[in-house]
Amino acid sequence: MSVLTREEAQIRARLIEVHRYTVELDLTRGDELFGSTTTIRFSAREAGADTFVELSPAALHRAVLDGHELDLGAAAASLADGRLPLTALAEGEHELRVETDMRYSRTGEGMHRFTDPADGETYLYTMCGDDAHDVFAVFDQPDLKAVFDVRVTAPPEWTVLGNGIATRVGAPAEGRWELASTPPISTYLVALAAGPYHSVRTEHAGLPFGLHVRRSLAPHLEDDAEELFDITRRCFDRYHEIFEEPYPFDSYDQAFVPEFNYGAMENPGLVTFRDEFIYRSAVTDAERQTRAMVIAHEMAHMWFGDLVTMTWWDDIWLNESFAEYMGYQVLTETTRYTDIWADFGVRRKNWGYDADQRPSTHPVAPAPEQVPDTAAARLNFDGISYAKGASALRQLVTWLGEKDFFDGINRHFARHRFGNATLADFIDSLAHGSDRDVHAWADRWLRTTGVDTLTPAITAHGDRWSAEIRHDGGGDGATPVRRPHRISIGLYDHEPAAAHQLLLRKRVEAELSGAEPTLTLSFTGPRPDLLLLNDGDLSYAKVRLDPGSWKAAVRSLSGLPDAVSRAVVWNAARDMVRDGELSPTDYLDAVRAHLPRETDIAIVQGVLAFARGQLTDRYLPGDRRSAALATLSATCRDLLRRTEDGSGPGLRLAAVRTFIDSATAPAGLSDWLDGDTVPGGPFLDPELRWRILGRLAVLGAIGPAEIDAELARDSSATGQEGAARCRAALPDPDAKRAAWDALFGGAGEPAEPAEPAELSNYLVSATATGFWQPEHHELLTDYVPRYFPAAAEVAARRGRAIADVVARSGFPSTVDTRTLELGEECLRRDDLLPTLHRSLADQLDDLRRALRVQRRQEQRGSGTQDA
Repeated sequence: MSVLTREEAQIRARLIEVHRYTVELDLTRGDELFGSTTTIRFSAREAGADTFVELSPAALHRAVLDGHELDLGAAAASLADGRLPLTALAEGEHELRVETDMRYSRTGEGMHRFTDPADGETYLYTMCGDDAHDVFAVFDQPDLKAVFDVRVTAPPEWTVLGNGIATRVGAPAEGRWELASTPPISTYLVALAAGPYHSVRTEHAGLPFGLHVRRSLAPHLEDDAEELFDITRRCFDRYHEIFEEPYPFDSYDQAFVPEFNYGAMENPGLVTFRDEFIYRSAVTDAERQTRAMVIAHEMAHMWFGDLVTMTWWDDIWLNESFAEYMGYQVLTETTRYTDIWADFGVRRKNWGYDADQRPSTHPVAPAPEQVPDTAAARLNFDGISYAKGASALRQLVTWLGEKDFFDGINRHFARHRFGNATLADFIDSLAHGSDRDVHAWADRWLRTTGVDTLTPAITAHGDRWSAEIRHDGGGDGATPVRRPHRISIGLYDHEPAAAHQLLLRKRVEAELSGAEPTLTLSFTGPRPDLLLLNDGDLSYAKVRLDPGSWKAAVRSLSGLPDAVSRAVVWNAARDMVRDGELSPTDYLDAVRAHLPRETDIAIVQGVLAFARGQLTDRYLPGDRRSAALATLSATCRDLLRRTEDGSGPGLRLAAVRTFIDSATAPAGLSDWLDGDTVPGGPFLDPELRWRILGRLAVLGAIGPAEIDAELARDSSATGQEGAARCRAALPDPDAKRAAWDALFGGAGEPAEPAEPAELSNYLVSATATGFWQPEHHELLTDYVPRYFPAAAEVAARRGRAIADVVARSGFPSTVDTRTLELGEECLRRDDLLPTLHRSLADQLDDLRRALRVQRRQEQRGSGTQDA
């Protein structure tokens, strides 16, 4: 596994300039290997320079530098580390030709190969990232941009897609393709997809647009193609209104590919998405909204990330935060998804809040020395770089003004088009046309960690009242940094004629400089029933409610007129649970009271996900879990009753899903499955059928025969994953042993481990998710101590993608000090893959938090408090 340090990258960037790659790929050599021949034209800036090119071949056949064969035997030690040395280079132009066989991946990295169980067809796609060396020989760092020419030989019935327009050459039976030359792009953005893809094409603004998916999903793509093109066109047009620089590539293809590890990847000209975004079962409007946001997010990258690229990985946030912010904002401005910032607040922003309160938190823009190599860089693709960074940019737009912000962005594009830039370059571009101290803002927002907390205290004085806002800085330092915030404060009163409705009296704009720990605001008239800090959710901070406002929220949360305001209150309640200030049962009482009246589907899904996940399975003691599940089931029944008339199909679908997941007895679910529909709808499509079977498996109400029968009915890739999840979820010792062996072999046992099947990344996730169930703790107790050494072994053998899956999907569901102590012991090992170490550290910190929340509940019950 090749790891490049920042220092090595800086030295290489000083020594060489890369001009052009010609990459020739032969995809006809079988199931395991493909041919990869790379010719690199580059120049050395000084005589006698030593450098290297990265590659991870199954076989290296030849390497020729300027017409001279390189001694591969002498380079064997370096090749074992994924590097081919280039020594004593003469100053001037050079040509390197490298001929290799490369391995296909089953983990979503490099060149991933997938055979569709639905029809036996095979599909390939690349995910280069910092794994381009698994596809071709490369100077693999973002600031060595170059032109790419790609030629492909594939089975003749296949389609080939890439960064440039793909054209067949020669006779069709030869299966040869050439891709148009790219402008200068970074190596991590090189992309290819090949296979018998089904395509839908159109043209917009003089450019070819395409949608592509495997054949078995073709009918579902056809159903949604116009919606997908409509979103794409609207975003494309809006970006051309905002940005002065036109779209910089020759086409815009969007390929929905199988077993993809991420939501999508912003390869110029060929964006790749996980193919779950081509829906084969019913989805809610919130899920369509999320898909639309990902489309908008990836298109924003064409400018921020692809046209102008970070110099080194410490500035990955410049790519992701900007695309995240723009994705949400552009959808709000150009599509029917006008409330999508509520979705961001209740479902996305918490990713940032949670990450920012763990020991592994980092600044949005870490110092270069905090990202010393590519292994460290991969750890920062997280809630900080995406959700917190987007929140910071939203606050920056509020603080700086939209016009000055976009003037600065366009200045940045003009200065650095087809080049690389740093945080300092970005801030200079923003500061150039503003009288605000943008550099000081960046230091306090982008170079610090932690979440600020804003807490109001209200005092009434006759016909006047005042609100003192306490501003606590975030982070773990001796003097936590308080960031400047420009926020709205909502003042709400109960509607006299409707007890559970709140009316907005007015919004007050306030600016907290961060210099003082409090800000006091004075008002005339009666105090409002509810005072809501950060109303509109324009800043990034935890907010609290004063006692009177919390009482009003408990009574009338669903009566707040704006979805974003409701999301702010739900987030405050979530934070209070996680911080031990609100009991999980009180949160569930609010869910029971208000979710049946909620109209925003994103809020319903976000609240149900937290309540059914972290809260029920981790924050509540085991003896209170059944009552919590009953509360959730009752809430879902109310939602189902409310939507019996056919209104709110998305709300109904969300309620059905959580009702299934919360069932404690099989009777009702079995009846649904037998009838092929939920009374009153929806129809039991494949997703719902597998969800019901999964819950019935957990409850011990089905066995392997029922799972096999359903797999015969749905033999798709999703069906294979559903079957793996169900088999692992059976409360049977033999089933658990089989699932464990599929994941790890005998890893974690003193005896010699069996050789496990090499499951794909998605089948590993499905099996791991099914294996650990709170209902099965007694059955699984002996697996907990085996898990940590097994995870370390499989991570070392299969690499980063599988390490992340087994740590996040496969972490034990037990909430006890034994699991925590075993995990902490594992973290003391010095041989853990960095990805695994980070993921396990995050899981263990979440476990510590869950134990604290449970302990505080016990103390409340006994009348004691923490010392």
